[in-house]
Amino acid sequence: MEFVNLAEPPSAYGSSRPSSLELLERHFGYKSFRPPQQEVIEHVLQGKDAVVLMPTGGGKSLCYQVPALALDGLTVVISPLIALMKDQVNALQGNGIAAAFLNSSLSYEEERTINEQLRNGELKLLYVSPERLFQQGFMDQLEDRNVCLFAVDEAHCISSWGHSFRPEYKHLNVLKKRFPQVPVVALTATADRAVRNDIGDLLGLHQPRTFVSSFDRPNLSLAVLPGQDRWKAIERIMRRHNGHSGIIYCNSRASTEKLAAKLQAIGVRAAYYHAKLDPEERGRVQDDFIQGKLHVICATIAFGMGIDKSDVRFVIHYNLPGTVEGYYQEIGRAGRDGKPAETVLFYSYADVQTHMHFAEEIEDPRYKEVVIAKLDRMKEYAQAQTCRRMILLSYFSEASGEACGNCDVCKDPPKYFDGTVLAQKAISAVVRSGQKLPLSVLVDVLKGTYSPAVSDNGWQRIKTFGAGSDTTAFAWVQFIQQFIHLGLLEVDYRDHHHLIVTSAGEAVLKGERPVGLVTPETIKERQERPKRTRQVFAEPTPESADLLAVLKDLRRTLAKEMGKPAYVVFSDASLIDMAEKKPKNIYEFRLVNGVGDYKAQQFGKQFLEAIVEWGRQ
Repeated sequence: MEFVNLAEPPSAYGSSRPSSLELLERHFGYKSFRPPQQEVIEHVLQGKDAVVLMPTGGGKSLCYQVPALALDGLTVVISPLIALMKDQVNALQGNGIAAAFLNSSLSYEEERTINEQLRNGELKLLYVSPERLFQQGFMDQLEDRNVCLFAVDEAHCISSWGHSFRPEYKHLNVLKKRFPQVPVVALTATADRAVRNDIGDLLGLHQPRTFVSSFDRPNLSLAVLPGQDRWKAIERIMRRHNGHSGIIYCNSRASTEKLAAKLQAIGVRAAYYHAKLDPEERGRVQDDFIQGKLHVICATIAFGMGIDKSDVRFVIHYNLPGTVEGYYQEIGRAGRDGKPAETVLFYSYADVQTHMHFAEEIEDPRYKEVVIAKLDRMKEYAQAQTCRRMILLSYFSEASGEACGNCDVCKDPPKYFDGTVLAQKAISAVVRSGQKLPLSVLVDVLKGTYSPAVSDNGWQRIKTFGAGSDTTAFAWVQFIQQFIHLGLLEVDYRDHHHLIVTSAGEAVLKGERPVGLVTPETIKERQERPKRTRQVFAEPTPESADLLAVLKDLRRTLAKEMGKPAYVVFSDASLIDMAEKKPKNIYEFRLVNGVGDYKAQQFGKQFLEAIVEWGRQ
């Protein structure tokens, strides 16, 4: 078998700088970008700042990795998580790209080697934590290193309205002060309107353009189950996903250990993962899960960031998350291969009380208010009787005109009535107030209640004051929450939680869109009755399942020899594509999704020989 060296850049690229698409194919093995990756990359290559919102698995990292390869100089990536840095650098090095990280996990010798590479200009990408960035003298060192781009990952951490506020992120505005000509791209997987507005302001970005990818993941089924009898429900889920990969998120370390032990006792290859584990043990558990040696991980929220495992078939939340953002980010680790995946959230009042206990200990009253408001939205999602996907999309300001058909509410829908007039009354009141009403005060206005907040602001004089007096206050709360879930109203966390009207809400006000509502009585009845999840089947394995098993074994062997995680060799998605295409030579091998020049050169011979040998059997 002839093996052709593909390490050299193709002559077709010429002497000019390769296009972003050429760099994508050469280094990462992909033939096309996802929206809006290429648009972001071209914007950054023009030296402009950007804020990028893409859901988990949407390909945010390529938005700075491709420009890093196109530009002359060093790209510095600020990331808050050691595990995420390690995974990203492993993947880049696996594609033959000069990348490294600096954080507290390194030995003295390792850190000295990386600093030497940095001084010699041998790195294209350097990942650092905010704490390392602000170490004495490090910023001065960067000024001598020809920095061409800064990327701020997990950028929602800068906003106190976000779900993972990190005070040290507040100081990152120094980047534009020290390096005013260097573009900055800020990236996050979860940010509502308030947070995304905060990111650009707090980083001091210069007229940043905001790019928002769709948050819709139609392959994910969504279900909420009562917290009672969780174990019986988990057993059912294990049976229908026997041998498939899944993650169970728990709020405590003790819960992860107890649940993993129970799963092991019924024959599930399970393990637990939390921050108190020895770093080597955490690494082993993570690698075993990625390589398929473990099927289920019981973990705290520390697990999953940046892990390149595309075939996770289910994500279970054993406890209620504290925010919609955190919940969405975690369920986003399921079904990244685009195939059907199941998500289940267990909801109990005890979990709400636990979150409230921690919230009450927050000293900053403004931040405490935000944390409690975010928890309220998570509770509303769990209790909702409207399409859950519509709720998630509206939370991230993405309009969705119709129900998804793939959540528990859609599969077992309640009876709806025409609530258009009720919606018009509420939206009109919000508009006439100048969009300055929080939910509780909106109820006062609609009921015609002369509360202090109403009287002090003169809202008793607006036309819609008392327009809903024939409806109970309890019912109005339920209806307004549904208006929020349907994307007709949004909560502005930056402005005292005032309600603002969306474009969909404006359409309702003009009579261009009807509104279906569920009665409070129906909501109460449905919440009290037991729920069942419908069976969700993953798509069958590829036709050449035995070849796929051979390729996975080879990947595991090569990864072990390299001392790297399996995904550094190839992702599951690449192996599945390889098993289906069955390439016969290096040129066909290069057409496999995720195979770039470097990986074709490094691994092509071994995998082609394995495919040929399989074909002889």
